[in-house]
Amino acid sequence: MRRVITAQDVPESGDLRVPAGAIVTPSAREVAAERGVRISEVAEDQLPSHAPPAKTVALGSDHGGYRMKEEIKPLIESLGFEVRDVGVYEEKPADYPDIALQVAELVASGKAARGVVVDGAGIGSALVANKVKGIRAALCYDKASARNSREHNDSNVLTLGGRLLTGTQAEEVVRTWMATPFGGGRHQARVQKILDIEQRFFK
Repeated sequence: MRRVITAQDVPESGDLRVPAGAIVTPSAREVAAERGVRISEVAEDQLPSHAPPAKTVALGSDHGGYRMKEEIKPLIESLGFEVRDVGVYEEKPADYPDIALQVAELVASGKAARGVVVDGAGIGSALVANKVKGIRAALCYDKASARNSREHNDSNVLTLGGRLLTGTQAEEVVRTWMATPFGGGRHQARVQKILDIEQRFFK
């Protein structure tokens, strides 16, 4: 779903940065020209985030997951989160490691509380994201796996297979994953062991 920029979005002066692929209405261009405002397209992750990190979700996909990414973006927003979409913005061939890394880095840096990556099968993106310190990425394929990954493993990145799940299945997974809190208790000790192993190999 491409963002639409209208005349109301144009500031009184300065620059207006819009996400790549956004639709800028003719009236918005006219107002910008009158005010001397320069309109420039940038990647979504370069736009300032207005929501606090706790309410921000990093989202990305390769070409195989593009359609599903576009479907789940409004779903995540409807749950009260701001989406940082790092691309891709069309179905041209793209490399999932590049996208998964961008999402993982936003989560690891604390700029987003969680991340979601969609590629063809979801496997590759999980492998990539888990190479980033602080990331616990989980490939989920139904409500049970989504719930388990959050409750037991405190996963902070969800990966999905855009060519393996239907839109309805993906929605169920995302809703469940976003709504399930970490269980703590006995699970905390096990997650701590994951963190200890991570520390050992990231020295």
